[in-house]
Amino acid sequence: MAIDVTVLRVFTDRDGRFGNPLGVVDSATVEPDDRQRIATQLGFSETVFVTVPAEHLHSAQAHIHTPTAEMPFAGHPTVGASWWLKSRGRPIKTLQVPAGVVQVTYRDEVTSVSVRAAWAPDFAIHDIATVDALLDADPDEYSDEAEHYLWTWLDEAKDTIRARMFAPHLGIREDEATGAAAVRITEYLSRDLTIVQGQGSVIHTTWSPDGWVLVAGRVVEDETRQID
Repeated sequence: MAIDVTVLRVFTDRDGRFGNPLGVVDSATVEPDDRQRIATQLGFSETVFVTVPAEHLHSAQAHIHTPTAEMPFAGHPTVGASWWLKSRGRPIKTLQVPAGVVQVTYRDEVTSVSVRAAWAPDFAIHDIATVDALLDADPDEYSDEAEHYLWTWLDEAKDTIRARMFAPHLGIREDEATGAAAVRITEYLSRDLTIVQGQGSVIHTTWSPDGWVLVAGRVVEDETRQID
């Protein structure tokens, strides 16, 4: 039986451009053993499988897969899954992922998740001197044994950075917008940030000294496709 996959773009700009593609699948339609196969077949940087809560409940569960592995936490799938549930008339307050319980809020067109900084992978953070040098970086020159996050200031006075992320060992040569990396760089710099990543995706973060980081962004729905 064909399985419906909703394709979103997470962390778009204000005009709905850019954003990281995400596949969203209702967990009830898929056997757990088929999740990795489907994520590999779709080829998105992540696909999220969501358990839709009953109408009177406000917490859901999600499992996140890259093309090669399941992840305990990732940013754009948690934001995307939370938005998807609200768009289906099931807004939530918490989303349970293997790493822990994500707090969810909605405000106007922005969906936010609050997560523990410790859940983010240990990205290799590369401080790049200029935007030109950042944009000239070649993903193939970075080791396939780590997740690499490259960043530089766009406007330090306005807390705005430019960034790129490479994770070839996860089947991701370059990611368009990476919520987990946004968590890590926010903790690294210990300040609220606006992050412009990839071709022009936008992520907003809020830092807390008690180890929580809020990650916020806009989401648009592109299509529903079917996969066997």
